[in-house]
Amino acid sequence: MINKLIKTQKEYNLVLSRIEELMDAKENSPELEELELLAVLVELYEDEHYPMDLPDPVDAIKFRMEQLGLNQQGLVPFIGSKSKVSEVLNRKRNLTLSMIRSLHKNLGIPAEIFLQTFEAAS
Repeated sequence: MINKLIKTQKEYNLVLSRIEELMDAKENSPELEELELLAVLVELYEDEHYPMDLPDPVDAIKFRMEQLGLNQQGLVPFIGSKSKVSEVLNRKRNLTLSMIRSLHKNLGIPAEIFLQTFEAAS
C-alpha cells in the first residue's frame, strides 16, 4: 500500500497502476479506502506538476449553456437584453460586475473564471 506523497514521475505511474487495480473495490473495504487515498495523492501531484489554466470566461459561459440546454434567450435574466447577451458571447462587450455576480450565483460558474480577466488587466 502506498501511503506517502508522490514525488517522482515513477511513483506517479506506480500509483496510477495501483488505482487501476483498485477500481472495482467494494464499499466499506480497505481497498476502497486505499483507492480514495491514492486519488487524493494523485490530485495533489497533478495540481503541482500539471496545472490547468482556467477557461476563458466566454467559453465557460458557452459550456455551461450547453450543459444546461440554454440558448441565448436563457441568459437574458443574467446578462440583460438579448443584444447584450449576443455582444458578450461574440466578445464585443465586456462582462460587468453585476453580470458576473449573476452568472456565478445563478449558473454556478466559478467566480475565479471571471476574475482572471480582471487580474490579467492589472
